[in-house]
Amino acid sequence: MHAYRTHNCSALSKKDVGESVRLSGWVHRKRDHGGVLFVDLRDHYGMTQIVADEDSPALQTLDSLRVESVITIDGEVKARNDATINPNLPTGEIEVFARSVTVESYAAELPMPVAGEQEYPEDIRLKHRFLDLRRETMHNNIMLRSKVITSLRKRMEAQGFTEFQTPILTASSPEGARDFLVPSRLQAGKFYALPQAPQMFKQMLMVAGFDRYFQIAPCFRDEDLRADRSLEFYQLDFEMSFVTQEDVFQALEPVLAGCFEEFADGKTVTPAGEFPRIPYREAMLKYGSDKPDLRNPLIITDVSKHFEQSGFGLFEKIVGSGGIVRVIPAPNTADKSRKFFDDMNNWARGEGFAGLGYVTRKGGEFGGPIAKNHGPDKMAALYDELGLGENDGLFFAAGKESEAVKLAGAARTRVGQELDLIEQGCFKFCWIVDFPMFEYDEEEKKVDFSHNPFSMPQGEMDALENQDPLDILAWQYDIVCNGYELSSGAIRNHRPDIMYKAFEIAGYGKEEVDANFAGMIEAFKLGAPPHGGSAPGIDRIVMLLADEPNIREVIAFPMNQKGEDLMMGAPSVASPRQLKELHLRVVEPPKATPAEKTAVDQAGGSK
Repeated sequence: MHAYRTHNCSALSKKDVGESVRLSGWVHRKRDHGGVLFVDLRDHYGMTQIVADEDSPALQTLDSLRVESVITIDGEVKARNDATINPNLPTGEIEVFARSVTVESYAAELPMPVAGEQEYPEDIRLKHRFLDLRRETMHNNIMLRSKVITSLRKRMEAQGFTEFQTPILTASSPEGARDFLVPSRLQAGKFYALPQAPQMFKQMLMVAGFDRYFQIAPCFRDEDLRADRSLEFYQLDFEMSFVTQEDVFQALEPVLAGCFEEFADGKTVTPAGEFPRIPYREAMLKYGSDKPDLRNPLIITDVSKHFEQSGFGLFEKIVGSGGIVRVIPAPNTADKSRKFFDDMNNWARGEGFAGLGYVTRKGGEFGGPIAKNHGPDKMAALYDELGLGENDGLFFAAGKESEAVKLAGAARTRVGQELDLIEQGCFKFCWIVDFPMFEYDEEEKKVDFSHNPFSMPQGEMDALENQDPLDILAWQYDIVCNGYELSSGAIRNHRPDIMYKAFEIAGYGKEEVDANFAGMIEAFKLGAPPHGGSAPGIDRIVMLLADEPNIREVIAFPMNQKGEDLMMGAPSVASPRQLKELHLRVVEPPKATPAEKTAVDQAGGSK
């Protein structure tokens, strides 16, 4: 007999009744029923109920153990009576009568429970992540992650992609997020950078003549953390040669749709070949976001022209000075109290906006200051144009375009949630396309790149030479699912002459391009194919499939909100010897003076 087990804890069934077996695992739960002890034994695969009574030599030992101790049980498989069958367990028709027990490892008192799904403080969960991962939901999430990656890999290979590995130690990039720097011991005063993405390398693979590349790639970005962002993350990175934007879409849609269908657990998925293509400007107008949640049926509309001449002076002044007015419908809100609308206004102020105006309508009668001053006839005309009914409310976002768009997008999401309008049980994909190549930087008072400077402009050199830079669109695209951006991508600018011209428009000379992007520009001068790709985020994909609100719930060993690994104690202080080997000296930030500390305390900054 094997030293630890003949079966795993999910393998036994009624057909095994009468057999002598050996199981190993963790003591999940214990229940004492007056002389009969029931122990749920758990391993990676599942759970088996162990029974020990006064006739069992194992009773005393099992009774003395804390939960999460690791044991090996020898015993006999017995059938449960009909009243005690557990239909929710694969092993629910049997139990194992314990003949003997070996304690492999004693568990001390636990800092947090494993059985059950209680909410627990994040710092405790992350410090004891090995315990947290024993919990059923977390264990399932990490297993789901593994299965998703396997599925994606198989689907990419089936589409003719070949997996390559690219360097982890590379050069720092002057664009994008902050790099994580790694000091070189052999090259004093010089640093490697951990890759924000394998962008340059995958493009070099295309220049090298490999046609379809992919990689489950680790990426690192030193940026502020949030619910859907981590310092270290993985993406399905891929690139293709001799392709158009449509070719990229046709390659990726079956991979994502197929993977989501495989793990959707009954939810519907936008079919491959039917992902909507939404131009960037349309997305910003209708949804107030370039990552719209299409499960929300609400559509934002620009109504600025209705307030060019209006009795509502505030909006007339905003429109007259170059601002805009956008509206978000609130359907079937006749039964909502004034408090609902006031709460929405207070929410907007709490988010840092000036406020969210509103109009109520009950049985055709308008209410609120905007309607009163704008006039019932003009309000009726506005409602008719919007196709709204006699019991629909309306929220208004007004101001400078950038602020009004941002407020309208946030309000659309909020109204959809408050009115329970978000469609459930589905994954809705879309492509956002036609991103602007350039934008005007108000702070620097100059034209600069809007997104990825290495995207091919639509119209190529002719567009750069003959169009207003702010009207030029890029062959750039994002893929979005349920309001989450899964990735950005682009058809790349593979021609040095077009690249030099694009950077010139943004205020960068040829010398700067050659200095900052020498490897890429020199490679392109020696024959580069048209190419493009994308890189959907693995963590966000699994987060959506697991229906988790935070990316840390689908990463085995994540960091906390401050970028700390509480379990391993990272980041940590380097020893003097390590610093000397790396030719480094640490300069501590200046400490606050007693007067500054007092000022912070008085302002409520510390307790």
